Amino acid sequence: MFSLSDVEEALHRLYIADPKATLRREDRKKVTEVAAMLSEIERLLGNSAKGKSIRIVDAAAGKAYVGLLAAELVLARRACSGQLTIIERDNARADSCRLAAAALRAPGVDITVEEADVATASVWPAEPDLVVALHACGSAADTIIEQAVLTRARHLLLAPCCTSKSVSAGPFAARLASAMGLPRHAEVRRRFIQSVVDAGRTLILEAAGYETEVVAFVPPTVTPHNLLWRSRRVVEPHRMAEAKASLAQLTSTVSAPAQIQIQIE
Repeated sequence: MFSLSDVEEALHRLYIADPKATLRREDRKKVTEVAAMLSEIERLLGNSAKGKSIRIVDAAAGKAYVGLLAAELVLARRACSGQLTIIERDNARADSCRLAAAALRAPGVDITVEEADVATASVWPAEPDLVVALHACGSAADTIIEQAVLTRARHLLLAPCCTSKSVSAGPFAARLASAMGLPRHAEVRRRFIQSVVDAGRTLILEAAGYETEVVAFVPPTVTPHNLLWRSRRVVEPHRMAEAKASLAQLTSTVSAPAQIQIQIE
């Protein structure tokens, strides 16, 4: 388990040039979430990863808090070498990732910052050991699921953020709400739409061969977006068939958009 002080010290060293300055309020809010994600990564890798080469992708990375701290506080402490690929489309954030990477204490980990959208297939390495995404917004979460499947990632740790109209299953969920006669009260419909989107994401992963758990990785008092998709590629035919059938049943309720489907084997 990672202490909050370990995470806060690392964030301050990597992202604050002036030692007398302090982390911004929004950065401090991330400390608990990052610590929880690092604990997930540590549990996932286990002792068997010691001394091995590990490939991690931090997708829709923002400032790559999770990826960079995983390299230093998880991989380096286990004497692991490896490759960290950071994918972030915003120029300023990508530059911040590069500056932080230069101060990282993880000599055995090669770091590549790809200034690109997560939908850019060419920046994704083949068969990464782990894909992480903390608060991937809107449709980025769905794209990360798709790319993790296509690259045959061994593990995925995904914590989506907001669900906007750009999310492929959103219009379908709204039509389903209308078809079921749900009341138009905004909070009721929002929660229903979110549940349908979450169900679709879970079934897509299961149908693609990923054993998936959905857990609260931090309390809702830390962030309302506190659900984590913890997925492991097992390619178990019976589980995949059941998930495909459930997904078909869900999408047949009303006319569903083609985008809710992704390529699966």
